Amino acid sequence: MKLLILTQKVDKNDDGVLGFFHGWVNEFAKHCEQVIVIALEARDYDLPNNVKVLSLGKEQGKSRLKYAFNFYKYIWSERKNYDNVFVHMNPEYIVLGGLFWRLMGKKIGLWYMHKSVDLKLRLAEKLTYIIFSATPESFRLKTKKLNITGHGIDVEQFISKDSLIKNKAFRVVTVGRISPIKDYETLIDAIKILQKYNSKIELDIIGGVGKAGQEKYLESLKKKVKNDGLEEVINFIGPVPTNNIVNYLQESNLFVNTSHTGSLDKTILEAMSCGLITISSNDSSKNVFGVHQDKLFFKLKDSSDLSQKIIGIINLSEHEKEKIKLDLRKEVERSHNLEDLIKKIIFIYQK
Repeated sequence: MKLLILTQKVDKNDDGVLGFFHGWVNEFAKHCEQVIVIALEARDYDLPNNVKVLSLGKEQGKSRLKYAFNFYKYIWSERKNYDNVFVHMNPEYIVLGGLFWRLMGKKIGLWYMHKSVDLKLRLAEKLTYIIFSATPESFRLKTKKLNITGHGIDVEQFISKDSLIKNKAFRVVTVGRISPIKDYETLIDAIKILQKYNSKIELDIIGGVGKAGQEKYLESLKKKVKNDGLEEVINFIGPVPTNNIVNYLQESNLFVNTSHTGSLDKTILEAMSCGLITISSNDSSKNVFGVHQDKLFFKLKDSSDLSQKIIGIINLSEHEKEKIKLDLRKEVERSHNLEDLIKKIIFIYQK
């Protein structure tokens, strides 16, 4: 199989949300004769010899017109070097190249995970042959093309190391871009409530702003933390490269996700893979929590309910905590590990 992949960024040291995709490309390369990657931006990567990376030029400050020129140049010049197309989270690439790929007999697949359904996605759905998503809740457009595959987590990288937990405080961690849709206010309010019950609790917020305009949101969160007297309790760590996030997860006692995206957040599964007890208000997380969802799922935007769930986890016996950790890790290994995901995707293309 010769595969063309289109994605936003290839950078193994990315300190945003896209560093993981370097691992996906590496795994695809194990199962494909040749992989060509067209990325809006390509920086630091270390991939096998059967992988060719082409950049549209964002890292060089190119214009959108230049991006489009490079896009069409690459899909044409490389047309004999790929049989199938895999578009990751950017349906606009299918809108731009779908008709060409169909005329050339290329089978088009789209990976998409978000509750939003816009015109680009509707158009891409008409042009693509296959759609992949991790859970039913992660793709909200009705279509017979949808394949539910689970997510792709590197379970060899995200592992448990309890011996690294050195802090006397109960440490809570959350990971994600700093954006209003992540609803950090609810988490901050829950920590404020918890201060009345347990002075030995701390929160690390890991992530950078998604867009320039979201700097104001980050500043509003910092102001809220200051006004609530939580500056010694809540730490804004900033962006952290994907390879280093695992260290923070291993040194924490609890992971909390307050996102409103509606899709199964990859960071939830990474935390679970590390054997970290995980709490979320995301509907897509209910199934992965399994029999523990009553303890781990809280009401959307309800800081009081979240604080009670955290207290509940703190008060569990060590035996109960270990049982939850083990079950969460097993769920990722069984349904969301990277190697199995890539095998599923390739199998579906070859059907």
